[in-house]
Amino acid sequence: MTALFNFQSLLLVILLTICTSTYLHYVFPGIIDRNKDNYVVNVFWKCARIGERLSPYVSLCCVVMAVLVFVS
Repeated sequence: MTALFNFQSLLLVILLTICTSTYLHYVFPGIIDRNKDNYVVNVFWKCARIGERLSPYVSLCCVVMAVLVFVS
């Protein structure tokens, strides 16, 4: 089953995209900021903003998702 049809997998993909985009923006800020007019990079730029501004909630969601993956 793909991640698009399984809700838990879709949430995991979205959460990992937010975390990865935030990390890459922290390490290489020029790459994402310079190319944010491109549609594909714009999605990662928005995910990085979500990760930066809502970091306590994102980290809490990561912990909850990790527990759910280990339990199931």
